[in-house]
Amino acid sequence: MAEVEVQRTRMVPKCRVALPDAPWVASVMADQTKPANDDGEATMTMQPTPKGAWKITFLLFLFMLVNFADKIVVGLAGVPIMTELKLEPEQFGLLGSAFFFLFSISAIVVGFIVNRVATRWVLLVLAAIWALAQFPMVGTVSFTTLLICRVILGAGEGPAAAVAIHSVYKWFPDEKRALPTAILSQGSAFGVILAVPALNWVIVNYSWHYAFGALGVVGLMWVAAWLILGKEGPLVQTVAMAAADPRIPYFQLLTSRTFIGCCAATFGAYWALSLGLTWFTPFIIKGLGFSQKDAGWISILPWVFGAVIVLLTGWISQVLMARGVSTRGARGILGSVPLIVGGLILVALPYVNGVGLQIALLVVGSGLCGSIYVVCPPMLGEFTPVSQRGAVIAIYGAIYTLAGIVAPAVMGSVIQRAGGLLEGYMTGFTINAVILIVSGLLGLLLLWPNTERARLIAQAAQPKFA
Repeated sequence: MAEVEVQRTRMVPKCRVALPDAPWVASVMADQTKPANDDGEATMTMQPTPKGAWKITFLLFLFMLVNFADKIVVGLAGVPIMTELKLEPEQFGLLGSAFFFLFSISAIVVGFIVNRVATRWVLLVLAAIWALAQFPMVGTVSFTTLLICRVILGAGEGPAAAVAIHSVYKWFPDEKRALPTAILSQGSAFGVILAVPALNWVIVNYSWHYAFGALGVVGLMWVAAWLILGKEGPLVQTVAMAAADPRIPYFQLLTSRTFIGCCAATFGAYWALSLGLTWFTPFIIKGLGFSQKDAGWISILPWVFGAVIVLLTGWISQVLMARGVSTRGARGILGSVPLIVGGLILVALPYVNGVGLQIALLVVGSGLCGSIYVVCPPMLGEFTPVSQRGAVIAIYGAIYTLAGIVAPAVMGSVIQRAGGLLEGYMTGFTINAVILIVSGLLGLLLLWPNTERARLIAQAAQPKFA
């Protein structure tokens, strides 16, 4: 590993750090040697990526792939589950929401744990919980058993995204985090794109029970792979760095406008995502009249489009930052505008004729939301000291995923009380559209990570943004 020497003044001795160039070191050097951009923010020097970083990124991509395959299976098997267990729309909405009952709480608890425990072992335990929670559904189950297993699965999956992001950030300096963040986000899309056809084939030809069992087996396979290949990243604080790193009060971090803006913006996106996980396939079958077999292929369309959006956002963000654009523009605006556009598209959904056009609007309107997932974790990483980053990202995740509790239940209630099934779905999607527009506007108003960072640097002596 490269050895970096930093000499801030003639009165301060050289400080040796046995790490690749840390982003905080880079930013200090950039402040002294690089011209400021139009916003008065110094540009960062590009730092080398540690060996093995992309291998870990790929394993964590697979981790998120399994994560979202576990999430989607209930929505994909929604109609046969409702038929076998004789569930009303409100009950199925409750089943979709149950996954998120402990999701946020576990995310916060584990977020503080990973500040002190290596993410390698935390990720291993989480994946094992997912796998084991699937197997009870292989046999005959009641609604209560299915509900309890989904609550347990949600508790295991709640911290997943935050811990995976915290883990991968130990392998990439700040200026290189947009692309690996986008790749992790792609795990969710590919979890659906790859799993839906396979799981739907199992559901159509065998039973929805076996689809859950297949996911349990895949989860155990990832656990074995991670146990052999998983490692902790080298971009962590040394003892000397930690001693010089004053902790910023959590109240100050969690009440910063960028943190609030990230929570508000991603809440809207997650509302759309949780509706897609629970209600998209039932809408295709019961609302639009497609068969279970055809609905399986149609259900991957939002995720294919979303995958393109996520990769494009990560690439555009990194290019903009390399050209000196502030993170306000390269991250904040880039993530917020698609939410507003997506909401405006969904507003038109009830007023268009033709099944094909309705599906297209739903796919594009929902898929545009993916941009915000790429930019918010790096924005939080900009101004959060590394020793507190795991907890802050986990709390952020715990707050925005509260939408997962509310959205499926609201849709189920709206459908059950509507004059007709299709009318209920359209009302639910209109509510989604309004929430997206409001969340996008709040993002535009509140996301200023570049000034957040400057404010914290002024208040803290030498925070390390690694």
